[in-house]
Amino acid sequence: MAAEIAEQPDVWRRLLADGPAAGIDAAAAMVRARRPRAVLFVARGTSDHAALHAKYLVEIRHGLPAGLVSPSTMTAYGARPDLRDVLMVGISQSGGSPDLVRCLEVARQQGALTVAVTNDATSALAGAAHAHVDVLAGPERSVAATKSYTAQLLALYLLLERVRDVDGRPAAAALPDLGDAVLAREAEVAALAPRYRFAQRLVTTARGYSYPTAREAALKLMETSYVSAQAFSGADLLHGPLALVDPQVPVLAVVADGIGPVEHVLPRLAERSADVCCVGHPGAVARAAVGFTLPAGAPEELSPLLEIVPFQLLALHVAVGRGGDPDAPRGLSKITETL
Repeated sequence: MAAEIAEQPDVWRRLLADGPAAGIDAAAAMVRARRPRAVLFVARGTSDHAALHAKYLVEIRHGLPAGLVSPSTMTAYGARPDLRDVLMVGISQSGGSPDLVRCLEVARQQGALTVAVTNDATSALAGAAHAHVDVLAGPERSVAATKSYTAQLLALYLLLERVRDVDGRPAAAALPDLGDAVLAREAEVAALAPRYRFAQRLVTTARGYSYPTAREAALKLMETSYVSAQAFSGADLLHGPLALVDPQVPVLAVVADGIGPVEHVLPRLAERSADVCCVGHPGAVARAAVGFTLPAGAPEELSPLLEIVPFQLLALHVAVGRGGDPDAPRGLSKITETL
């Protein structure tokens, strides 16, 4: 896991340099030709959080309705929705889960244009789609996905920008060096880990483009450190779950540069004497008990690639500090097959 976290900036460099080889241009041309009126994403686990980020991109930058598919509607329940004029994107590290493959097969039958985004061009999911985008992350051996997640974020961003007939590479060009800068400060994250060594529950929160980061951070802590971590958007947190926050329930908050929609949540957390760790811009971090300041230079929609890295490192160090093996969490395998 440590090695794969460290590889991420080089993965981003490869994807920025080899976009055509990844199939981004070909897939984007196919989407532009079809001009879909709506976009659906189908994924599981970590890839579901990449899908959620892409949903924000579609709704905000393309002005199209977008949603996340519930695979069981087409597998267990046998639903056959009318998907004409719809783009369905299947996202998976391995491309091997039968439910995702079946969803793309049904979508094709029901008139959708289908695109698979995977880390394996030979996978069943890639074969089921009209077009495939390879995230070029290379073999990922740790059960906890790290480099494949951020590669998915970047590949989906580049694909969706190309669909708008925009080259997304200039906006993303600084990411690899910024990622190196974050990784160079691993010692700061390692110093935070003992704070959560005995935590049984955690809350993660963010909004907007950063909300998928909160969800992915919670998953990483659950699967590597066995902490019960719940993720909420900043708005949803105030609609009831805030009541479960107290000094014994740490809160991990993401407040990146941009519209700053979580900053109004921080005072409410302070009212409850919450132990808040903030990852984000300096102003927000200064108002938290502890935190990690992100380097400036990434646009808000690409900040999630940087935001998640400190949480990946935190999950790694908390797991090791608790005597666990983050490379092989109990009861889990690298490829999970569901239907």
